[in-house]
Amino acid sequence: MTKLEVTRGDPRDPEATALLQQSHALMQELFDPEDNHYLEIGALCVPDIHFFVARTYGKILGCAALANKGQYGEIKSMFVDAEARGTGLADALMEALIQDARGQSLAVIKLETGDLLQAAHRLYARHGFAECGPFGDYQENKSSIFMAKELSAQ
Repeated sequence: MTKLEVTRGDPRDPEATALLQQSHALMQELFDPEDNHYLEIGALCVPDIHFFVARTYGKILGCAALANKGQYGEIKSMFVDAEARGTGLADALMEALIQDARGQSLAVIKLETGDLLQAAHRLYARHGFAECGPFGDYQENKSSIFMAKELSAQ
């Protein structure tokens, strides 16, 4: 097994579930309940959501999901364990999401993230995301930042 591997995964895998629970706990700590937009684990287990895990030496240390919203893809549940931050794992997950969106012929990827998540903002900017307005069912609020990336046909 290679050092870093990103593959489709199952949110119900115990290692993935533990990461998602860490992510949810962090969001609950940082943001008001009405400003939390994460999906519960069961909601990630539907056909229109592709869930990815990133493994280092076989251990799941990151996860992310791409929801197909028809006209666009939406990144959901992007999270990397604290011990793996700064290792390129988040970049590898992001590349997998972008390639998956292209494979689904989605022209745009959008996301909602919290204003306090500076490392996430830098990750998204590195991959070509720019701020945009609310989309889908989201409303403007005090802590959400909305971003989008147009995908070129490749």
